[in-house]
Amino acid sequence: MLELSQLRGVCAMMPSFTTADGGSLDARATIDVDALAAGVERMIGDGIHVLATTGSFGECYNLLWDEFQTLVRASVEVVRKRVPLFVGVTSPGPREVLEKMRFVREAGADGVLLGMPYYIPASVENATQFFLDVADRFPDLAIMIYHNPTYHHITLPVPMFEQLVTRPNIMAMKDSHRDTTQFTRLMEVTRGHLAVFSNQAQLFPYAFLGAAGCWSIGAWMGPWPLLHLWDACAAGDWERARTISLELGIDRPVQDLRWRESSLKLSINEAGYCQVGPLRAPFYHVPADVAETARTRGRRWRELAERYRALPRQAAAAAQPA
Repeated sequence: MLELSQLRGVCAMMPSFTTADGGSLDARATIDVDALAAGVERMIGDGIHVLATTGSFGECYNLLWDEFQTLVRASVEVVRKRVPLFVGVTSPGPREVLEKMRFVREAGADGVLLGMPYYIPASVENATQFFLDVADRFPDLAIMIYHNPTYHHITLPVPMFEQLVTRPNIMAMKDSHRDTTQFTRLMEVTRGHLAVFSNQAQLFPYAFLGAAGCWSIGAWMGPWPLLHLWDACAAGDWERARTISLELGIDRPVQDLRWRESSLKLSINEAGYCQVGPLRAPFYHVPADVAETARTRGRRWRELAERYRALPRQAAAAAQPA
């Protein structure tokens, strides 16, 4: 079992690494294992702290069972316990969640990224019971709660965590949906029990409030700006953290849910740090202006990443906002 102290820093939310034919409705084996291995190996070598697969960006909803197994096995094989690895198991129904968790345990991943079954909205009472029941059934797997009200149709309130922290294997949460007051209250309940990863745009100032790190899709365009940001936060150098955070804020991903995940793929492919493959059906028709905005973001991030890559980590304060 992981130690809570291991869950800090930047958590890179993995893409599914799609094969060249992966956009076809007829394709049945669309995980590009070689691209996955190359991308993950590079990410670990460049200093990422935590990896998580098959969230929304990792297309948990759009993989066949055999493809899910291929992705999990390939991820476990390349990571080799060098950093914590969480496998997303969120599904429309709870029994499918458990089926995935049995496989994840057998495959040897450290833990799971666990969201609420999302086909029908749940009450807070039922969501609480679900997380407790799952934790009790898999005491040897670390659980990172996946809090995504937009896709999972439920907001997890702070008082809920008074019960969740009673399970020692509920160790982390991917979160981005609280203002500073709510987050401070969350820290009062979870401190010492749960590592909360905020969105990368919130790491400053949420690290000051107690965030253990941030989750990021943008890391797959090149992680160096985020690694410098985490270094500053971990050192308590809040002025440097503010400077880097402002620079990272100049580019925002597309927020329209119809194009958001697809545009992120376009940005990452354009940045060139790794190649995540083509868009999957039925989300490959992206308006020209949205696609160009995404590619522009990829090019700008590539320039930013290369500049931070050239800086010694302790010299990141020398970077100035654009």
